Amino acid sequence: MQNVVTCLGFNNNGEEAINFYTSIIKNSKILTISRNSEAGPGPKGSMLAATFTLDGQEYMALNGGPQFTFSVGMSLMVRCETQAEIDELWEKLATGGEEGPCGWLTDKFGVSWQVVPRAFSKWMSGGPAKAQSVMQALLKMKKLDIATLQRAYDAA
Repeated sequence: MQNVVTCLGFNNNGEEAINFYTSIIKNSKILTISRNSEAGPGPKGSMLAATFTLDGQEYMALNGGPQFTFSVGMSLMVRCETQAEIDELWEKLATGGEEGPCGWLTDKFGVSWQVVPRAFSKWMSGGPAKAQSVMQALLKMKKLDIATLQRAYDAA
């Protein structure tokens, strides 16, 4: 059992969000859902809190009301092996949300994501010239393109 767990606070659509996330990210599942009783605080039978995994990493979701909002300052980063993985995940997460620069997007629930190639850390730690070359290519993109970033890394 993991000791540090990220809790995502939703207004009232946490169950919809976790069903969506666990359906598009491999090795993911809902672990527990606790529901509101007659005493509330939400409508009877609606989700109060839940635990779930995304690619084996545990999270909690809480329907906390309208004061619960997300900020781009906190994002979930998904490392992808292939361009096909990036393309598929980007399309699903961006639908109904907003695409941002440099591999960032905000989904329809307001959660910020970074969809990046697994090699990104290697590229950025390959020395100052390589990191600068990759960064210059990255700054021109929304959805990241592995081949273009690899070329930038190799050229430096």
